Amino acid sequence: MPEEKIAMVGTPCQAIAATKINKYSDKTGGSPITVKIGLFCTENFSYAYLKEFLAENDIDMNEVKEFRIDKGQFKAKLIYGDEFSTPIIKTRPFTRKNCNICTDFTANNSDISVGSVGSEDGWSTVIVRNETGKKIIDDCIENGYLKSKPLEEKGLKLLTRLSNKKIKDNSKIVEERESVGRQVLSQRVIDDEEFEKEADLCQFNNLEADVISVGGCVLCGACEYVCPEDIVEINDRKPQKYGKCREDCHACYYACPRTYLSDTVVPLDMDEKPLGNYIDIMSVTAESIEGQDGGAVTSILVYLLENKLVDEVFLVGQDEDQAWKPKSFVTGRIQDVVAASGTKYSTVPVGFKALKNRKLNK
Repeated sequence: MPEEKIAMVGTPCQAIAATKINKYSDKTGGSPITVKIGLFCTENFSYAYLKEFLAENDIDMNEVKEFRIDKGQFKAKLIYGDEFSTPIIKTRPFTRKNCNICTDFTANNSDISVGSVGSEDGWSTVIVRNETGKKIIDDCIENGYLKSKPLEEKGLKLLTRLSNKKIKDNSKIVEERESVGRQVLSQRVIDDEEFEKEADLCQFNNLEADVISVGGCVLCGACEYVCPEDIVEINDRKPQKYGKCREDCHACYYACPRTYLSDTVVPLDMDEKPLGNYIDIMSVTAESIEGQDGGAVTSILVYLLENKLVDEVFLVGQDEDQAWKPKSFVTGRIQDVVAASGTKYSTVPVGFKALKNRKLNK
C-alpha cells in the first residue's frame, strides 16, 4: 500500500515544526506531511482575550463574519454589514506573547507561502519557494484553478518592508528577553551536528525549562504529536506531561520549532533575507471559489485533492459550538476544505493535535 500523503496549511512556526519532524524522522517518527502551505503571519491572538476585547466594544463573537488586518488596522466585519476597526497597536493586550520572538513573516519553511499583503483586494500574494511548490502553482494556473499576474513593484516593496519590520521589532524583543536571562533558543541557528548533539541530551523536562516556562511555546502541538508514549497533552494551554518519558527519547526537543534551529532547517543568514529563499513571487486569484483574499489556499488544496496528489489535508476550521474558536482537523473532503476557508485571527493554533488524534484513532 503506498505511503499516505498529507498537505498542511499553517503559520511559520508550524511549518518549521513540520520540517523538523520529517528531517529528524529517526528521532521523531516522522509525519505524512508532503506539502507545506505557509501563511503570512505577524502574530496570533488569544481567543479568550480577543473575545473579551470585542465584548468591551459591544461586539459578540457570533456577530463577526470575517476578521482581517489591513493597512495597519485590525478589522472585524459583522454579519449585518457594519465593520469594527481599531489600530493594530491596540491588539497588543490580546496578542500571544510568544509570537513576539518570531522573525519569520512569510513562512520561509513552506513549499508555497500565501498572504494578502502586496496584492489588491480579491487577490493573494504567493511566494513559490522550491520545485515542489513551483509544480503545484504552475499546474494550478495551467488547469484553471488559479489566475495569476506579476506582483506589482509597490506590492513587493510593502511585503519586504513589513517582513523587515517584523525582523527588526522582534529581534529587539529577543534582545530584551535575553538581557534578563531568558534565552530564546529558536533565534540561535547552529550547525546540524551541533543541534543533534544538543538535542540528544534533552527530554521533555528540558523542553519545559528552555521553551515552555520562559514563554516560548507556540502551542503547535508538535511535542504532543511525536511523543511515542502519548504522555504529552495540550488543551489550549501549555503542554503538560502525564507520565514518564521513555529512556533516551528526545523526540519533543527535536520537533519543537522553538528549540535550537539547525542551519539545514533555517539558513544562518535568515534575517538578512526578509522574504526567505524563493523561486518566484506573484499575485493569484481563484475565480471559481469565493474565499478570503482570492481563495488561493482553498483552490490549491482542492487541486491537490482532486488530482490525488495528497490523500488528505490538515488545516484549521472553527469549533461548532464557539464562534471563531479555532479547531484543527484532517480531511479528504473538498466540501470541508471550502467550508474552512478564511483566516482565523482568533487563534490558539494547535495544528498537530488533529494529526495526533487521527493517528490514535487508526
